[in-house]
Amino acid sequence: MSAPTSRVAFIPTGFRPDPVSRHFKPARCSLSHVLCVAVLAWALPTAAAAQTEGNASVRLEALTWTDVQARVAAGTETVLIPVGGTEQNGPHMALGKHNVRVGLLAEMIATRLGGALVAPVLAYVPEGQISPPTAHMRYSGTISISGKTFEALLEDSANSFKQHGFQHIVLLGDHGGYQSHLAQVAARLNQRWAGKGRARVLHLKTFYDSAVAPYNQTLREKGFAEAEIGLHAGLADTSLSLALAPHLVDASRLAQAATGARAVGVDGDPRRATAALGQAGVRLIVDNSVVAVQKWIGKP
Repeated sequence: MSAPTSRVAFIPTGFRPDPVSRHFKPARCSLSHVLCVAVLAWALPTAAAAQTEGNASVRLEALTWTDVQARVAAGTETVLIPVGGTEQNGPHMALGKHNVRVGLLAEMIATRLGGALVAPVLAYVPEGQISPPTAHMRYSGTISISGKTFEALLEDSANSFKQHGFQHIVLLGDHGGYQSHLAQVAARLNQRWAGKGRARVLHLKTFYDSAVAPYNQTLREKGFAEAEIGLHAGLADTSLSLALAPHLVDASRLAQAATGARAVGVDGDPRRATAALGQAGVRLIVDNSVVAVQKWIGKP
Protein backbone atom coordinates (compact mmCIF):
# COMPACT_ATOMS: atom_id res chain seq x y z
CA MET A 1 0.00 0.00 0.00
CA SER A 2 1.27 3.43 -0.76
CA ALA A 3 2.71 5.47 2.08
CA PRO A 4 0.53 8.24 3.56
CA THR A 5 1.00 11.56 1.83
CA SER A 6 2.80 14.15 3.93
CA ARG A 7 1.41 17.68 3.94
CA VAL A 8 4.35 19.20 5.85
CA ALA A 9 6.84 20.92 3.57
CA PHE A 10 10.51 20.06 4.14
CA ILE A 11 12.49 23.06 5.35
CA PRO A 12 16.22 22.68 4.66
CA THR A 13 18.69 23.47 7.41
CA GLY A 14 20.01 27.00 6.96
CA PHE A 15 16.69 28.54 5.97
CA ARG A 16 14.44 30.66 8.16
CA PRO A 17 11.10 32.45 7.57
CA ASP A 18 11.46 36.18 6.93
CA PRO A 19 9.33 37.91 9.62
CA VAL A 20 7.92 40.40 7.11
CA SER A 21 7.36 38.51 3.87
CA ARG A 22 7.07 35.04 5.52
CA HIS A 23 9.10 33.67 2.63
CA PHE A 24 12.10 31.50 3.37
CA LYS A 25 15.45 33.22 3.00
CA PRO A 26 18.98 31.86 3.39
CA ALA A 27 20.43 32.16 6.87
CA ARG A 28 24.05 31.84 7.81
CA CYS A 29 25.14 28.28 7.31
CA SER A 30 28.14 26.27 6.26
CA LEU A 31 26.62 25.63 2.82
CA SER A 32 26.87 28.26 0.12
CA HIS A 33 23.72 30.23 -0.60
CA VAL A 34 23.65 28.74 -4.09
CA LEU A 35 23.53 25.20 -2.70
CA CYS A 36 20.87 26.16 -0.15
CA VAL A 37 18.69 27.64 -2.87
CA ALA A 38 19.11 24.49 -4.96
CA VAL A 39 17.95 22.32 -2.06
CA LEU A 40 14.91 24.51 -1.49
CA ALA A 41 14.09 24.47 -5.22
CA TRP A 42 13.95 20.66 -4.98
CA ALA A 43 11.91 20.59 -1.78
CA LEU A 44 9.05 22.88 -2.72
CA PRO A 45 8.00 21.10 -5.96
CA THR A 46 8.19 17.79 -4.09
CA ALA A 47 5.82 19.09 -1.43
CA ALA A 48 3.50 20.47 -4.12
CA ALA A 49 3.50 17.11 -5.91
CA ALA A 50 2.61 15.35 -2.67
CA GLN A 51 -0.28 17.77 -2.16
CA THR A 52 -1.55 17.08 -5.69
CA GLU A 53 -1.28 13.32 -5.17
CA GLY A 54 -3.27 13.57 -1.95
CA ASN A 55 -6.06 15.53 -3.64
CA ALA A 56 -6.30 12.94 -6.42
CA SER A 57 -6.20 9.90 -4.13
CA VAL A 58 -9.10 7.50 -3.64
CA ARG A 59 -7.90 6.86 -0.07
CA LEU A 60 -9.99 8.75 2.46
CA GLU A 61 -7.11 9.10 4.89
CA ALA A 62 -4.98 10.88 2.24
CA LEU A 63 -7.59 13.61 1.86
CA THR A 64 -8.58 16.60 3.97
CA TRP A 65 -12.13 16.98 5.25
CA THR A 66 -12.73 19.71 2.70
CA ASP A 67 -11.51 17.38 -0.07
CA VAL A 68 -14.06 14.78 1.02
CA GLN A 69 -16.84 17.35 1.34
CA ALA A 70 -16.12 18.56 -2.18
CA ARG A 71 -16.05 15.02 -3.57
CA VAL A 72 -19.45 14.23 -2.04
CA ALA A 73 -20.91 17.54 -3.28
CA ALA A 74 -19.61 16.70 -6.77
CA GLY A 75 -21.37 13.32 -6.77
CA THR A 76 -19.12 10.81 -5.02
CA GLU A 77 -21.63 8.48 -3.35
CA THR A 78 -19.70 5.24 -2.86
CA VAL A 79 -17.27 4.35 -0.09
CA LEU A 80 -15.54 1.00 0.33
CA ILE A 81 -14.76 -0.22 3.85
CA PRO A 82 -11.93 -2.74 3.46
CA VAL A 83 -11.55 -5.32 6.21
CA GLY A 84 -8.28 -7.17 6.73
CA GLY A 85 -7.09 -8.89 9.86
CA THR A 86 -3.86 -9.32 11.82
CA GLU A 87 -3.16 -13.04 11.92
CA GLN A 88 -0.46 -15.63 11.48
CA ASN A 89 0.28 -16.58 7.88
CA GLY A 90 2.91 -19.23 8.35
CA PRO A 91 6.62 -18.58 8.93
CA HIS A 92 7.05 -17.05 5.46
CA MET A 93 4.35 -14.37 5.26
CA ALA A 94 3.79 -11.23 7.36
CA LEU A 95 1.00 -10.91 9.92
CA GLY A 96 -0.44 -7.91 8.08
CA LYS A 97 -1.03 -9.79 4.81
CA HIS A 98 -4.80 -9.28 4.77
CA ASN A 99 -4.52 -5.59 5.66
CA VAL A 100 -2.09 -4.73 2.88
CA ARG A 101 -3.85 -6.83 0.27
CA VAL A 102 -7.38 -5.63 0.92
CA GLY A 103 -6.25 -2.01 0.94
CA LEU A 104 -4.52 -2.31 -2.43
CA LEU A 105 -7.37 -4.27 -3.99
CA ALA A 106 -9.95 -1.80 -2.67
CA GLU A 107 -8.00 1.07 -4.27
CA MET A 108 -7.99 -0.77 -7.60
CA ILE A 109 -11.74 -1.36 -7.38
CA ALA A 110 -12.50 2.24 -6.40
CA THR A 111 -10.36 3.57 -9.23
CA ARG A 112 -12.16 1.38 -11.74
CA LEU A 113 -15.57 2.36 -10.37
CA GLY A 114 -14.90 6.09 -10.41
CA GLY A 115 -16.71 8.30 -7.91
CA ALA A 116 -15.68 6.07 -4.99
CA LEU A 117 -13.42 6.41 -1.95
CA VAL A 118 -11.67 3.83 0.23
CA ALA A 119 -11.91 4.02 4.03
CA PRO A 120 -8.95 3.07 6.25
CA VAL A 121 -8.47 -0.70 6.51
CA LEU A 122 -10.02 -2.33 9.56
CA ALA A 123 -7.16 -4.46 10.92
CA TYR A 124 -8.81 -5.74 14.12
CA VAL A 125 -11.16 -8.67 13.47
CA PRO A 126 -12.33 -11.90 15.13
CA GLU A 127 -9.47 -14.41 14.89
CA GLY A 128 -10.47 -16.92 17.57
CA GLN A 129 -10.98 -17.09 21.28
CA ILE A 130 -8.28 -15.24 23.19
CA SER A 131 -8.02 -17.35 26.35
CA PRO A 132 -7.68 -20.24 26.08
CA PRO A 133 -6.57 -19.48 22.52
CA THR A 134 -8.25 -21.06 19.52
CA ALA A 135 -7.84 -20.81 15.73
CA HIS A 136 -5.20 -18.24 14.71
CA MET A 137 -4.86 -16.99 18.29
CA ARG A 138 -2.71 -20.06 18.97
CA TYR A 139 0.08 -18.30 17.07
CA SER A 140 2.09 -15.30 18.28
CA GLY A 141 1.20 -11.87 16.92
CA THR A 142 -2.41 -12.58 16.02
CA ILE A 143 -4.91 -10.00 17.31
CA SER A 144 -8.52 -10.98 17.96
CA ILE A 145 -11.64 -9.08 19.00
CA SER A 146 -15.12 -10.36 19.74
CA GLY A 147 -17.76 -10.61 17.05
CA LYS A 148 -19.86 -8.10 18.96
CA THR A 149 -17.03 -5.54 19.03
CA PHE A 150 -16.28 -6.16 15.36
CA GLU A 151 -19.86 -5.61 14.27
CA ALA A 152 -20.09 -2.46 16.40
CA LEU A 153 -17.00 -1.05 14.67
CA LEU A 154 -18.50 -1.76 11.26
CA GLU A 155 -21.88 -0.26 12.19
CA ASP A 156 -20.37 2.93 13.59
CA SER A 157 -18.14 3.29 10.52
CA ALA A 158 -21.09 2.87 8.16
CA ASN A 159 -23.21 5.32 10.17
CA SER A 160 -20.38 7.85 9.99
CA PHE A 161 -20.30 7.67 6.21
CA LYS A 162 -24.08 7.88 5.98
CA GLN A 163 -23.96 11.02 8.11
CA HIS A 164 -21.52 12.60 5.67
CA GLY A 165 -23.68 11.94 2.62
CA PHE A 166 -22.40 8.65 1.20
CA GLN A 167 -25.25 6.59 -0.27
CA HIS A 168 -23.46 3.34 -1.22
CA ILE A 169 -21.42 1.79 1.60
CA VAL A 170 -19.58 -1.38 0.63
CA LEU A 171 -18.10 -3.89 3.10
CA LEU A 172 -15.39 -6.10 1.63
CA GLY A 173 -13.14 -8.52 3.49
CA ASP A 174 -9.99 -10.48 2.57
CA HIS A 175 -10.52 -13.18 5.21
CA GLY A 176 -13.17 -15.89 5.30
CA GLY A 177 -13.72 -16.08 9.05
CA TYR A 178 -15.81 -12.92 9.41
CA GLN A 179 -17.85 -12.94 6.19
CA SER A 180 -21.01 -13.83 8.14
CA HIS A 181 -20.47 -10.78 10.37
CA LEU A 182 -20.24 -8.52 7.31
CA ALA A 183 -23.48 -9.98 5.97
CA GLN A 184 -25.28 -9.50 9.30
CA VAL A 185 -24.18 -5.88 9.63
CA ALA A 186 -25.28 -5.07 6.08
CA ALA A 187 -28.70 -6.69 6.61
CA ARG A 188 -29.23 -4.99 9.97
CA LEU A 189 -28.32 -1.51 8.74
CA ASN A 190 -30.38 -1.84 5.57
CA GLN A 191 -33.39 -2.74 7.68
CA ARG A 192 -32.75 0.12 10.09
CA TRP A 193 -32.26 2.67 7.30
CA ALA A 194 -35.23 1.56 5.20
CA GLY A 195 -37.50 4.50 4.35
CA LYS A 196 -34.98 7.03 5.70
CA GLY A 197 -33.22 8.03 2.51
CA ARG A 198 -31.20 6.29 -0.19
CA ALA A 199 -28.26 5.05 1.86
CA ARG A 200 -27.64 1.30 1.67
CA VAL A 201 -24.95 -1.19 2.67
CA LEU A 202 -23.57 -3.99 0.51
CA HIS A 203 -21.69 -7.01 1.78
CA LEU A 204 -19.45 -7.57 -1.24
CA LYS A 205 -19.22 -11.35 -0.88
CA THR A 206 -18.02 -11.52 -4.48
CA PHE A 207 -14.71 -9.99 -3.35
CA TYR A 208 -13.83 -12.93 -1.13
CA ASP A 209 -15.50 -15.62 -3.22
CA SER A 210 -13.46 -14.62 -6.29
CA ALA A 211 -10.25 -15.40 -4.41
CA VAL A 212 -11.43 -18.92 -3.63
CA ALA A 213 -13.35 -21.08 -6.13
CA PRO A 214 -12.60 -19.38 -9.49
CA TYR A 215 -8.99 -18.57 -8.57
CA ASN A 216 -8.33 -22.08 -7.30
CA GLN A 217 -9.89 -23.49 -10.48
CA THR A 218 -7.49 -21.38 -12.54
CA LEU A 219 -4.57 -22.84 -10.59
CA ARG A 220 -5.89 -26.39 -11.01
CA GLU A 221 -6.08 -25.82 -14.75
CA LYS A 222 -2.40 -24.90 -14.66
CA GLY A 223 -1.63 -28.31 -13.17
CA PHE A 224 -1.41 -27.58 -9.45
CA ALA A 225 -2.93 -30.05 -7.01
CA GLU A 226 -5.47 -29.12 -4.33
CA ALA A 227 -3.04 -30.03 -1.55
CA GLU A 228 -0.49 -27.58 -2.96
CA ILE A 229 -2.99 -24.77 -3.63
CA GLY A 230 -4.13 -24.99 0.00
CA LEU A 231 -6.57 -23.04 2.13
CA HIS A 232 -4.23 -20.77 4.09
CA ALA A 233 -0.69 -19.57 3.37
CA GLY A 234 -0.31 -22.16 0.61
CA LEU A 235 0.36 -21.67 -3.11
CA ALA A 236 -2.76 -19.59 -3.86
CA ASP A 237 -2.56 -17.33 -0.82
CA THR A 238 1.17 -16.72 -1.15
CA SER A 239 0.94 -16.04 -4.88
CA LEU A 240 -1.68 -13.35 -4.28
CA SER A 241 0.65 -11.64 -1.82
CA LEU A 242 3.59 -11.85 -4.24
CA ALA A 243 1.47 -10.22 -6.95
CA LEU A 244 0.34 -7.35 -4.76
CA ALA A 245 3.06 -6.78 -2.15
CA PRO A 246 6.09 -9.08 -2.50
CA HIS A 247 7.72 -7.57 0.58
CA LEU A 248 5.19 -9.53 2.65
CA VAL A 249 6.80 -12.84 1.68
CA ASP A 250 10.17 -14.15 2.86
CA ALA A 251 11.28 -16.50 0.06
CA SER A 252 14.03 -18.00 2.24
CA ARG A 253 11.35 -19.52 4.49
CA LEU A 254 9.17 -21.18 1.87
CA ALA A 255 10.70 -24.61 2.50
CA GLN A 256 10.11 -24.18 6.23
CA ALA A 257 6.49 -23.29 5.49
CA ALA A 258 6.04 -26.51 3.52
CA THR A 259 7.58 -28.68 6.23
CA GLY A 260 5.24 -29.57 9.05
CA ALA A 261 2.56 -27.46 7.30
CA ARG A 262 -0.30 -27.22 9.82
CA ALA A 263 2.15 -27.23 12.73
CA VAL A 264 3.56 -23.92 11.44
CA GLY A 265 0.19 -22.44 10.46
CA VAL A 266 0.10 -23.45 6.80
CA ASP A 267 -2.48 -25.36 4.79
CA GLY A 268 -0.93 -26.01 1.39
CA ASP A 269 2.55 -25.73 -0.08
CA PRO A 270 3.79 -22.24 -1.05
CA ARG A 271 7.15 -23.25 -2.53
CA ARG A 272 6.07 -22.78 -6.17
CA ALA A 273 4.14 -19.58 -5.57
CA THR A 274 4.83 -16.74 -8.02
CA ALA A 275 3.58 -13.22 -8.66
CA ALA A 276 2.42 -14.30 -12.13
CA LEU A 277 0.10 -16.92 -10.60
CA GLY A 278 -1.20 -14.33 -8.17
CA GLN A 279 -2.05 -11.87 -10.94
CA ALA A 280 -4.75 -14.24 -12.15
CA GLY A 281 -6.40 -13.97 -8.74
CA VAL A 282 -6.03 -10.18 -8.66
CA ARG A 283 -7.81 -9.86 -12.02
CA LEU A 284 -10.66 -12.10 -10.89
CA ILE A 285 -11.15 -10.24 -7.61
CA VAL A 286 -11.08 -6.75 -9.13
CA ASP A 287 -13.08 -7.53 -12.28
CA ASN A 288 -15.82 -9.45 -10.47
CA SER A 289 -16.05 -6.93 -7.64
CA VAL A 290 -16.41 -3.96 -9.99
CA VAL A 291 -19.20 -5.70 -11.89
CA ALA A 292 -21.02 -6.64 -8.66
CA VAL A 293 -20.87 -3.10 -7.22
CA GLN A 294 -21.96 -1.51 -10.49
CA LYS A 295 -24.92 -3.87 -10.68
CA TRP A 296 -25.87 -3.12 -7.08
CA ILE A 297 -25.80 0.66 -7.48
CA GLY A 298 -27.48 0.47 -10.90
CA LYS A 299 -24.52 1.83 -12.82
CA PRO A 300 -24.11 0.43 -16.38
